[in-house]
Amino acid sequence: MRDIVVLIFLFGCIIAALKQPWYGVLSLAIFSYLNPHAYAWGFVRSLPVYYVLFLVVAFRTFVTQDKQTLPKDWRIKVFIMLWIYFGITSTQAYMQDVVWQRYWMITKIYLPFYFTLVLINTRQKLYCLIVTIAASIGIVAVKGGLFAILHGFSARVYGPPSTQFEENNAFAVAMLITIPLILIWQKQERRPWLKKGLLFAIPIIYASSLSSWSRGALLTMAALTCMLIWQSNHKYLAIPLVAIGAFFVKDYLPQEWFGRMETLETYDQDASAMSRIEAWTDGWHHTLEHPFVGSGFEGWQWVTMRDWHSSYVEMFSEHGFIAFGLWLSLILGTLISLSALPKQIRGVEGMEWVPHYCFMLRASLICYMVGTAFLGLSYWDLLYHLIFIAVLLKKFVLEELDEKRSSTSLIKSMTINSQPKISAQGSYNYNPKRL
Repeated sequence: MRDIVVLIFLFGCIIAALKQPWYGVLSLAIFSYLNPHAYAWGFVRSLPVYYVLFLVVAFRTFVTQDKQTLPKDWRIKVFIMLWIYFGITSTQAYMQDVVWQRYWMITKIYLPFYFTLVLINTRQKLYCLIVTIAASIGIVAVKGGLFAILHGFSARVYGPPSTQFEENNAFAVAMLITIPLILIWQKQERRPWLKKGLLFAIPIIYASSLSSWSRGALLTMAALTCMLIWQSNHKYLAIPLVAIGAFFVKDYLPQEWFGRMETLETYDQDASAMSRIEAWTDGWHHTLEHPFVGSGFEGWQWVTMRDWHSSYVEMFSEHGFIAFGLWLSLILGTLISLSALPKQIRGVEGMEWVPHYCFMLRASLICYMVGTAFLGLSYWDLLYHLIFIAVLLKKFVLEELDEKRSSTSLIKSMTINSQPKISAQGSYNYNPKRL
């Protein structure tokens, strides 16, 4: 039965992509983050569903007229340079038997972003993409949160099978990154029942993240909570609610959970924490010796025999400091852009939606930066989706701002020209051309 449901859904996505190619971008996001065919039991699990969708979207992209040119944004050039640089470092990598497989896998993650940048050509389509990503991860997060609450947080929650965040620690960070996207959705949603439902889903997702038993997720949760309270217009209400929620939740968390979280203070006595620090140290020293090419993909198997357990260490250890600089500039540059956009539209009527979008996307990026400091997820498609959503947001905001300024200038010009001229003697100057 599940196989039939997934097949029907897949055919629906293919038909939608053939009809409107930008629907294909949404479908690719669903199959990337929710991965629905992994929940089937039969032959559908082994079907190359994502590749079929990719080929359909690629064909429709090149024949459709409903697309835009690539935005003229420096982040797109840096992104392409980073991908090319990965190819250069791969030629010098230690693990030649696996490095090119890994490079091809990264390429398959990166290629669909071209469709995102050219097919998502309106603000409404961008909003739909944000909603699709939020719903794809949020559905599983809410399901995991309900499971966690019913089982007293005693079992760990895992992500969708065969995704980049299937592992419990990665899924916990992905859920927290998704919360600001859900808040963008909730802010724009018109249906009262869904608007309330999205707000109700947030504490459930928090519960799901707690049940991951991830220490990195706990730090990310603290950072996200502080950012959301700071942004809230009801701080004096939000702070007591958070305090009350934390007070009640602590009575349901098992003692083993507290024992794991307490190792954040006694990391020097925790074997797992010390193993990560040793891997980071090995990675740093190796990069100092090979600053331009690093160790290549999966280089931890050669350098330290331990996973990097950090996106930052993973990037500079595997590809050197140049790649690390390109990668980090994408993240920091996007944060700066999201901070600057609200200042540019300040006081412009009809653009009150921009600051909320900017703050929430910035909160998601900061969640990534905090959470993946302890997880090797530097090639995560969710990161690049956030960056390119910010690229498109800037494009649409500046275009809308130019339109409003042009309209204002035109109205002022028409008003001035329509006013009758008065001569020095106080009589009107007659101009028949105005009639």
